[in-house]
Amino acid sequence: MAIECHSCFQWLMPTVDYFRDHWPEVEIDIPSGHHFDPLPALAREQLDLVITADPQPLDGVHYVPLFRYEGLLAVARQHSFAGQPYIEPSALAEETLITYPVEQSRLDVFTQFLAPANVRPKEIRTAELTLMMMQLVASGRGVCALPNWALTEYLERDYVSAVKLGEHGIWSTLYAAIREESAEAPWMQDFLRTAKETSFAVLSGINPANRDEESTA
Repeated sequence: MAIECHSCFQWLMPTVDYFRDHWPEVEIDIPSGHHFDPLPALAREQLDLVITADPQPLDGVHYVPLFRYEGLLAVARQHSFAGQPYIEPSALAEETLITYPVEQSRLDVFTQFLAPANVRPKEIRTAELTLMMMQLVASGRGVCALPNWALTEYLERDYVSAVKLGEHGIWSTLYAAIREESAEAPWMQDFLRTAKETSFAVLSGINPANRDEESTA
């Protein structure tokens, strides 16, 4: 499997542990690095499953929605945004935005918030690890948009503050992408069931996905 969601490991690893115990005959491998595009590799049978928030229309690829989540903007506790109910896109025009090192087309803060308003942040800075991003935010080096559940531990420790992106917030769905022919395999059904159960057991602020979001490209 491959994981396009940088923050997914905190709920995916318990899922993998359970699955390994119950399906010892199924080998699990999670390739690292960015040497290939996961979804086309799934279609070519180089992968069996991809965790993604960016479904693409590919023949024979089936998308199973896992859960919906809200993107929030993490800011330093002393930042002027802290305590505000929400911000508008224009507020980021003078900010340094810290992101994961991926294409902007795969980041909700751009596709759902900034691009529709034709706004660009003053500067973009990337970091590989969520912890590194939070350290930069806490020290006032920039702001960062992350899933609400990825921010929970930092908000509970009062390490950073969070503010909604827009009055109604921005919501996205996380999917498990699989090939259509493997959808009925017992081991795949068990993995998907466990992934959903585990995510709701360990994550805060997520909602069930809509049934009509399930699709086959």
